[in-house]
Amino acid sequence: MDKESSERLELVQGTLDMLILRTLRFGPAHGHQIAKHIQRTTDEVLQVEHGSLYPALHRLERKGWIASKWERAKDRNREFKYYRLTPAGKKRLATQESKWKRVAAAIARVMSPA
Repeated sequence: MDKESSERLELVQGTLDMLILRTLRFGPAHGHQIAKHIQRTTDEVLQVEHGSLYPALHRLERKGWIASKWERAKDRNREFKYYRLTPAGKKRLATQESKWKRVAAAIARVMSPA
């Protein structure tokens, strides 16, 4: 196993969905923008591969948490599929963030006991 793949962090199931929903709180974005935002905001620790990202986007869309629309990019002469958060997605994100905070705090207590 090479160094890069051994240092990659695996996301807990459902975490990618939460990160996508959170990213879309800032406004509509296409897939590459979503992946880059997650990568940048995690200081390159999390790198979302297209093979994980697009199935997650399709799953979130089927559940009604995001919606998509083909639009021409402002700075490019081509169309991209832009995703946006729906009201149901905002509600789901709030629920997931609350659960995530509880789980993260519980793990922190185990990892750093008083």
